[in-house]
Formats: sequence, structure tokens, C-alpha cells
Amino acid sequence: MGKGEGFGKTILFGEHFVVYGLEGIPCALGKKTTCEVKKIEGEKGYELEDNRPVADEYKIKKKEEYDNLITAILSHLEIDQRIKITLNGDLVPASGVGASAAAAASLSEAISNEFGLNLTKEQINESAYAGETAGSGTPSGIDNTAAVYGGFLVFAKNLLGGPNKIENITIQKPIEIVLINSGVAALTKEVVADVKKLKESGEEKFTKILDEYKNIVEEGKKALADYNIKKIAELMEKNQELLRKITVSSDLLENIIQIALSAGAKAAKLTGTGRGGSVLCLTPGKELQERVANAAKKAGYEITLTTIG
Repeated sequence: MGKGEGFGKTILFGEHFVVYGLEGIPCALGKKTTCEVKKIEGEKGYELEDNRPVADEYKIKKKEEYDNLITAILSHLEIDQRIKITLNGDLVPASGVGASAAAAASLSEAISNEFGLNLTKEQINESAYAGETAGSGTPSGIDNTAAVYGGFLVFAKNLLGGPNKIENITIQKPIEIVLINSGVAALTKEVVADVKKLKESGEEKFTKILDEYKNIVEEGKKALADYNIKKIAELMEKNQELLRKITVSSDLLENIIQIALSAGAKAAKLTGTGRGGSVLCLTPGKELQERVANAAKKAGYEITLTTIG
């Protein structure tokens, strides 16, 4: 039996800006999806047992997406034997945590181990990206990269089609965070298209925003390396302000951000597509993490307590 794992992810800096070839800083969560793959008798194809901690409603809603994802990975890795796929792990699938990428990464690694393919991290990442593309459209590659490599990463998409930039950032120790799920799922394709229209209607203004973001990500790399929590918080706030300017925040997300900040979070920003999804709250220390989580729960939101890095 082949086994594999894929980390959940959040994005500290870079939502939407990575689409234009700028660097982003994704980070793995302290929760992951695990996968077991076993060869079985029968015609070419697969059987799926999904034991991840999520409601059946989610699995039904996402069935077609996961069918496409799994089929693409089997094709990419040229698997012509029937397999049994079992998904487990402590990552709760939700908008903004890279659930499909974590599944794609864990499946790719498990297939490699079951069939003796000896795939490198880079090859597992390529396979996971093939699955993500079939399942979700045209992803940047940032989710599957974080799922495969873990930790903090500097990621930049190669707009010319060559290898993407992937570099590790080492930090002193993991940082406690709270992810607050807004309960609203936005369509990534639509939001990305809206940002593109905004760019095309005001190139000069948009270029200024991109320049501001470049400074944020450069300072962010240094702040992480120095483990400067105060600076990381300041840069998260600046990043959120730019996300407001490109219209991907919302009244709902801003309300959640205020709840987190009022409870003492060092910073809070949307993570992922925006206009829904989740809010990332910087809450170093277990006590602060619990305080912010309790405030969010009291307001009626689903929360995830975990770490980044």
C-alpha cells in the first residue's frame, strides 16, 4: 500500500498578485490530508473512500471536481491499473485552505509509492498541478506547491511557461493562527476575471498597486527570516489594504477582520480568492489564539486553530 500526504495552506502575502508573475508567500498549515493507494482487481479506474472530516454535502458538491482531479493524475502518471484510494487526515476541507491541492499532492505521492515510481518532490508537484488544473480550471500553482513542500515558501509563477520559482523560508518556530471561515464560497474564475478588468481599465493605477505589493513581499521575506511578528502584522495589514483596492474584500470579510482585531489578533486579512472564503488571523501564543477563536465562534463562524510554518 502506498501512502502520501499533502499540507493545507494559507497565503500570507500575494493573493491575486501572483497571477501577474509577482512573488507570493504561501505557507503550509499544521494540518494535512493523507492518502492511501492500493492496487485492486478490476478494470482501469479507481474507487474512492473519502474519510476526511467534512460533511457529506461537501463531498457531493465537489464530486465532479474530484473526479476530474483524480482522473487527470492517473492519466498524468500513466496508471493503467485499478486502484483503491482512501483519503484521511486532520485538514477540514473548506474554502481557502487548499483542500483539493492537499488531496492532489497526497494522491500523487501515494501512487508514486504504490507503483515504485520514485517521484521527486518536483515531479509530485507537477502531478498535483495537473490534478488541480483539471479540477479547478487554471490555478497559479501556489496551492499545490505549498501542499507538497510545506513550510513557508517564496513562489512566483513563470508567465513564459518555464519552471516556477520555489524557495524555502526558514523561521524560528511555527506561529499560531486562527482561520475564520466566512461561510461564503466565491468562484475563483469570476473574481480573477474582475481583477483583470480592473487592471485593464486603469493600468497606471494598477501598476502603482503592484509596485506597493512588491515592497510588501520583499519586507515580508526579511520579517519572516528575522521572526519579527510586529513587522509581519504590519505588512499583513498593508496587504489587506491593497486587496481592498482591487475589490476582492467584502463587507462580510471586513466584519470578520474587525471581530478578530477587537479580540486582540495582531493582524487579520483575507486569504485566497476573497469575497468569501476565510480570514487569516495572526495570533501568536495559545492564549491569544483561543481568545480570537472564541470571539469568532461566539459570532457564529466556523474556525480552525492551527499553525503556519
